[in-house]
Amino acid sequence: MKEIVQFKKGVLGLCVLVLINQRDRYGFELAQQISKHIEVAEGAIYPVLRRLVTDGHCTTYLQESTEGPPRKYYKLTAEGKTYLQELVGEWNIFVDSVGALISETEERNQDE
Repeated sequence: MKEIVQFKKGVLGLCVLVLINQRDRYGFELAQQISKHIEVAEGAIYPVLRRLVTDGHCTTYLQESTEGPPRKYYKLTAEGKTYLQELVGEWNIFVDSVGALISETEERNQDE
């Protein structure tokens, strides 16, 4: 199970960027959207968001909420959009390569 946690940590930044690219979002909303696909604790999102802001991939702004205090929204910068495109390209290559390796190994095991 430890390996699954590492997979999630590695892909969480990509998931956050993909969702923010659709539209500006706040932290809790990101956690809810990601949790529809990958089980993730809300608290795991905030270190990723801080890193994305520090690295210049996102900016933040406050927006009034009808349900309490203002919310901090995250928005992709131009650099963040470029970074996202690079990550998606690398992700696709990685997934294809791992898939090919698994398929080859399964085929060899069936032949034995």
